[in-house]
Amino acid sequence: MTVIIDGKAVSKRIKDELKELVANKKAQGKTACLAVIQVGNDPASSVYVNNKKKACEYIGIGSKSYELKEETSQEELLSLIDSLNEDDDVSGILVQLPLPGHINEDTVIRRISPKKDVDGFHPMSVGALSIGEDGFVSCTPQGVIELLKRYDIEISGKECVVVGRSNIVGKPMAMLLLRENGTVTLCHSKTRDLKAVCKRADILVVAVGKPKLIDHEYVKEGAVVIDVGIHRMENGKLCGDVDYEDVYDLCSAITPVPGGVGPMTIAMLMKNCCKNL
Repeated sequence: MTVIIDGKAVSKRIKDELKELVANKKAQGKTACLAVIQVGNDPASSVYVNNKKKACEYIGIGSKSYELKEETSQEELLSLIDSLNEDDDVSGILVQLPLPGHINEDTVIRRISPKKDVDGFHPMSVGALSIGEDGFVSCTPQGVIELLKRYDIEISGKECVVVGRSNIVGKPMAMLLLRENGTVTLCHSKTRDLKAVCKRADILVVAVGKPKLIDHEYVKEGAVVIDVGIHRMENGKLCGDVDYEDVYDLCSAITPVPGGVGPMTIAMLMKNCCKNL
């Protein structure tokens, strides 16, 4: 019987736990606040920013929102980040990506103080993760680990395969699985015989950005399949990087799209915001 990993329900539980934590800390005079910066009015970005504001409101932390015009210069954006770095009331800074083409994303990410880097994208945050030191961890891979743990899925000693090597998901995902004592293989576009490598996996995490790439030929019986991808098909429905219906019967557990990994990203962002309370 395949277990459907319900990210929506787990995310709600985590936010409820954080709500209680925030209330207790507030009684001790400790507060948290997330500053969210959006440059331009990309519709998808606006939805994400709005969801982050709602999550802050739900758990009881402050939020500051900066909606900047598309033509905002890089210097103006960096100046705002500098002022938020110095603002003791702000515990986390998030710049919504993607940014307009005239702004260098790497420069912006590096400008955010590692002490307020709740996205976990700063090179110092990534470095801390790679050597096992404390620091902010990228929200989506952190959410995957949380899902596995809350469903009592053992990682230690398991064959873990990650498909996709992005800085935001693939690489930190591999490091987090390694930190939990998984035996990790990180695959990418140059991997030879991807099907054979994936077929070895006890835990298969797919974050490659190609709709329904992974079908039953990639999945061994009894595997746990975590689908990080999300795409809108021509019929308007959402799908992931995994062909859900095709692999479902093979899996011991699987995340659906939507409602799997997606809701965990904001839950982990909220957890990062509360990290130093």
